[in-house]
This record gives sequence, C-alpha cells and structure tokens, in this order.
Amino acid sequence: MALAGVRARAWAAAAKIAQRQRRAEGAERSRSPESGSQRAALYVHWPYCEKRCSYCNFNKYIPRGVEEAAMRSCLVTEAQTLLRLSGVQRVESVFFGGGTPSLASPHTVAAILEAVAQATHLPADCEVTLEANPTSAPGSRLSAFGAAGVNRLSIGLQSLNDTELQLLGRTHSASDALQTLAEARRLFPGRVSVDLMLGLPTQQVGPWLRQLKELLHHCDDHVSLYQLTLERGTTLFTQVQQGALPAPDPDLAAEMYQEGRAVLREAGFRQYEVSNFARNGALSTHNWTYWQCGQYLGIGPGAHGRFVPQEAGSHVREARIQTLEPDIWMKEVMLHGHGTRKRIPLGKLELLEEVLAMGLRTDVGITHQGSSVFLGGPGCAGLTVADPAASTPRGLAAESPLLCARRMTRCSCT
Repeated sequence: MALAGVRARAWAAAAKIAQRQRRAEGAERSRSPESGSQRAALYVHWPYCEKRCSYCNFNKYIPRGVEEAAMRSCLVTEAQTLLRLSGVQRVESVFFGGGTPSLASPHTVAAILEAVAQATHLPADCEVTLEANPTSAPGSRLSAFGAAGVNRLSIGLQSLNDTELQLLGRTHSASDALQTLAEARRLFPGRVSVDLMLGLPTQQVGPWLRQLKELLHHCDDHVSLYQLTLERGTTLFTQVQQGALPAPDPDLAAEMYQEGRAVLREAGFRQYEVSNFARNGALSTHNWTYWQCGQYLGIGPGAHGRFVPQEAGSHVREARIQTLEPDIWMKEVMLHGHGTRKRIPLGKLELLEEVLAMGLRTDVGITHQGSSVFLGGPGCAGLTVADPAASTPRGLAAESPLLCARRMTRCSCT
C-alpha cells in the first residue's frame, strides 16, 4: 500500500509538471466546446476473472497464472501510444473495467495513472473508477486502490438473494456484498455505485422490489439496474435452451423495471440514463462521455475506443477495437506499441446514428443547442447532444417499459 501511495503521488506530481510545461509553451487547453477533440475519457480493460459467471459473454479469461508485470507494461505502453496518436491533451476520466480489475495489483493502477499524467493533463479531481467484486475487494485492498489514485468504485453486487447469486455463478454472498459496500462507502463516501440485476429466470416482482428497497438502506448515491440478457455460449443460455430453467418473462422484467424506477425516484434518484440513477449529483462522468458522444480511448485486450487520430493528420473519427486475446494482444503491443485489431472510419451516417442512439438513452435527449459533439463543430445534420449542465431533465425519451427493459443489455461482469 505504501508503494501505491508513492505511485499515486508520483502521477499527481507528473500531472502538475506537465501542466506547467504546457503553460510555459502557451499550450494551455480550455474547457470550451472548441477544444472537444483534445479531450477524452480513458477505458482500461483488465481481462482476467477468478471464474466465469453463468450469464457473462464479455471478453474475459480464467488464467492459471497472470504475468502481471508484463500486462502492466503493455497497458502503460498502449495508453502512451493511443494518447499520442489521438492528440488528446486532457483526460477527463479513467475507468478500470473487466473482467475483474479489482484482482489487479494497486501498483498496476498507479503505474497506468502515472503514465497518463506524464503524457497528458490528468486533473487532480479526475474521476477514476474501478469495478470491483465483493470477494476480490476486502477493505485493505480497497484502501490500497484509493492510495493508487482510484476515487470511485463500481461494485457488482447484482443481487441480495443468495440463491440468485448462485444461479448467476457469483463467488460472493449477499452478506459479503453488504460488507464490501459498507467498507467502500467508508473509504469513498458519495462515490460508490452498485449494480442490481433484474429479469432472472423464476424471479418475481415483489421479492425483487424488496431487494431494491433493502439496498436503499445500504447504498450510496448511484445505482444501476440491468436486465439479464441471455447470450449464446453462456451457461444460463444453455440451461434455458435445454429446459432446465424457465425463460425470463419479458413482461415481468418490464414491470420490475418500471416499479424500480418509481422506487428510486421516490428515494431522490434522478434517472439520467436508461439503466442509471443518481442523486446528489453523483452521475458517472465517464459513462456520460459515452452517452454524449465524446471521445474515448480503449486500452487493453478487446477494448473499444472512438477518437480522431490527429497525429496522422486525420479529421475523421474512428471506431477502434483492440485484439481480444491477452497473449496475442501483448505481442502486438510489444511489436507496434498498440494492439489495435480493427479501425473503422465513421462517416456522417454512422455519426448521426451514434448521436441518436446515445442521446435517446439519456434524460436530456437530443437538441439543436448544447455542446458540440465532434471536433468542436456542429453535430451530424445539425444535431448535437445536449449539455447536461445547461439542460433541464425531461424524462427519458423512451418511456415504453418494454422498450426500456429490452434496451438494458449490458452484461455486468463485476
């Protein structure tokens, strides 16, 4: 933990030095819409887990052993390379996802943050989120992550029912989850998010609502509700296909969702996105970047990103996908500085589709006014996504319970 603290101070110091150098060179960046192409969020994918949950088809691996030093070195290298290629001069948020990133060493988190701070401006108050499983995040470990620079946690609680947790293949109990949540809130007050799943086989509305209400006695200011999606290749999909479990009832799931929305609204939560609820202003800065069509860089095996590669003189936004397999990805990073497997230039139609799909997920929707989305210029066909600070929440654009329930497709692994 002491080393993690030293590393955290190192990246903070590096950020200050880099900022002074840029000021001396007359290159200080502003927060204005015109500098949107110089700002980005950063997603870091840790691909390893202790076991595969029965519902999960994410890019994750159950290794016999992890060469963490090699993985850490490659994550640092790829972050440096993509920051240079993108021309990004300010990282607005960092999100460590997976997989189970709370299985990684706090030293790895600190090393990546230090590298980012040396390559670009990483504000001292930058949101740095780590996804955590209750069983992989005891209090001392959470404290070490805090010393490494993490200031927000996203906890994959998923259920407060032990039978449901076993069905999902989780390695923790409801008691473990509440213990971890209490410790997380002590260490990161006001900055802890929890996930709760709905629409499981055999799940009923009443008992699930009691879980949600029980969670409200323990949770912080951010809650995510995710509907189970049966994905091919998962254990749950096979069990349902073979008749060992009943198929989830979409009407019951929709009812859970609508009733859950009402419970959270009454508890003071704002539903700012289809699946996400916050109170006291505790919105996820990182996820908001996705939904507002901002730039984001994805590093690590299978990570996705969307940015303009300015170093190559391009003015076209690209979707990038990194190589899936960790071993192959590491070889590519060592050879080329990054493991980008696929680059897709995004035309005007693709950009418009992104604005529409993302904007309609949020409570501010789509407007002709607000912040510019791409390259600091006008959005596609004159459309831009609204600036949340200047917008009045109007309720979700998609109010149909079935539509909303079916759009909640994230498989929350942690």
